[in-house]
Amino acid sequence: MDADEVGPGDENAVRLAGRVTGVAPIRVLPSGDAVQTVRVTVGRPARRGEAGRAAVDAIDVACWTAQTRRVAGRLGVGDRVEVEGALRRRFFRTGAGAASRYEVEAGRIRRTRSVTTARAASPPSG
Repeated sequence: MDADEVGPGDENAVRLAGRVTGVAPIRVLPSGDAVQTVRVTVGRPARRGEAGRAAVDAIDVACWTAQTRRVAGRLGVGDRVEVEGALRRRFFRTGAGAASRYEVEAGRIRRTRSVTTARAASPPSG
């Protein structure tokens, strides 16, 4: 099978549920396309025998559509989100040469809990 062919049963689907730890400004690329990146941090379950060691994955989510950029633009650090999309490998040039990285391309992004709503719902301390 050629690398460009899609075979029966092939699927590239990602679902994330985590906390926003960064929102980059919208970038307009030389092609004219606009993209906004949101970093989502997702906790990992503890491994056997490693109690107390919290591990997380920090995953960059690329928002290419107007709808996903609109949602991303309203997010704040600490908000909880759900993302549905696909894993993509992006190639680019750096001063050191060609490079690549993986990111999730958002097909849908939804805030499930706002950090400001969570603060407002918490009783005052003291």
